[in-house]
Amino acid sequence: MAEALVLRATGLHAGYLGQEVLRGAGLELPTGCRLALLGANGSGKTTLLRCLSGAHRPSSGTVEVAGNRLGSGRGALREHRRRVQLVLQDPDDQLFSADVSQDVSFGPMNLGLPPDEVRARVRESLALLGVSHLAERPTHQLSYGERKRVATAGAVAMRPEVLLLDEPTAGLDPAGVHEMLAALERLIAQGTTVVLATHDVDLALAWGEQAAVVLDGTVRQGPVTDILADQTLLAAARLHRPWPLELAARLGLGVAPRHLDDIVTALTTPH
Repeated sequence: MAEALVLRATGLHAGYLGQEVLRGAGLELPTGCRLALLGANGSGKTTLLRCLSGAHRPSSGTVEVAGNRLGSGRGALREHRRRVQLVLQDPDDQLFSADVSQDVSFGPMNLGLPPDEVRARVRESLALLGVSHLAERPTHQLSYGERKRVATAGAVAMRPEVLLLDEPTAGLDPAGVHEMLAALERLIAQGTTVVLATHDVDLALAWGEQAAVVLDGTVRQGPVTDILADQTLLAAARLHRPWPLELAARLGLGVAPRHLDDIVTALTTPH
């Protein structure tokens, strides 16, 4: 039986100021999947995410969530954005309220939810992102990593089916990367489908189940080890092969490891 798709994009053409960036791009996102989205700077990753979220209208092509095609009316966009949330790379593009709780409550309040429900969603999303201790903190006093997680909490408070993240680990120190990825694990465990756009091929290999590479306005998608072992595709997209796959190839292990433990197992298992 084929996997159920929570989101499908087909034949997307989109761009800005008369310059086309996407030229027939498509993407299929199975329910519960974690997908790493890669591509060179300017390849169209962010444009694709904005089209998927309803923030940018393509000149042609379709976006569907659970079989429901995204329309252009205000009601259709409102419902789509409730189900599909986008978190931008720069958290300052999304944080604008005086303190953290107010900022995270903005989306649920706009849904017209009762105050008790709004407060419950704020508490839940802050806990999932590991920033409950920041609830009353002014947003301008947050560190960069804290601002990233609070911006993500604002999207999570909408309880989306799909969460689209544009470079969520960019600019973070190793501890900040660990905290962000731990927060994403908690979201995935609750059933959220996540797309993570990144330039970090090692992160994509370790984290993703599927990978998609934006190249020449189109998208190549498949199992993460298949996509990230394709040296011709990676070279065209100005990416390199992740180190576990490179090391396994040089050692002639005949496996496609995603983590260091996979390599150790391959080296220590009798043949």
